[in-house]
Amino acid sequence: MSAPSSPQLLYRIDECGDVMADACVCGEDGDLVFLSVWARDTAIQQFLARLTLGRDEDGLDQFHLVTDQGGSVPVFVPSVERLEKRLTRSYRRTLFGSLVNLWLFDRRCIRPDKATTSALALLPRAAADPTSRLWLLVKETCPLPLLDHWQGTVLALLRDRDMLRDLPTALGPLRGFRLGLDVPALTEALSSLIRQGVLTAHPLPQPATTQGSLEAVA
Repeated sequence: MSAPSSPQLLYRIDECGDVMADACVCGEDGDLVFLSVWARDTAIQQFLARLTLGRDEDGLDQFHLVTDQGGSVPVFVPSVERLEKRLTRSYRRTLFGSLVNLWLFDRRCIRPDKATTSALALLPRAAADPTSRLWLLVKETCPLPLLDHWQGTVLALLRDRDMLRDLPTALGPLRGFRLGLDVPALTEALSSLIRQGVLTAHPLPQPATTQGSLEAVA
């Protein structure tokens, strides 16, 4: 982790006024996927302690980010055992002393959960095309053999079946994706596309994927 090279928007955490976030990604139910916050060391340690307490007295199992428009974004904290953390000290000489940058994130952001065939991806908003990164994630997570020239067809199929989707809440410079594979359904769909000749052992001169082919196995 490194200090930001240019100014960017900070979001105050309503329940912890000394802690400011510069990035947050949440899932469909508002569950925390990734959080980057800045504060002095004592404030960071207090924030972590409150998250560990959960619903106990003075604990936090959820908090709210205050946007620049005055809105409030609720963030629900899953079991802390599911979260990884990274800490670094930056800006040692400021009016506020040494500032600490904390990252909290679902461990599926760095390694797929093979047992549930699920994974998460975080990519910069500036990345023009996330296709190659998402394809790598699919191959790492899926127990089925996938050929690289199937990329476009398989990703379209996963999108169509809602097995690959954008995460709805993303504040700051990142956006998120959730991969959740239904292996039996995916196996059946791929088998059907192979029988139709849409998926082949070797690349075809012209793309074989059509919307009608995908609709036939939907």
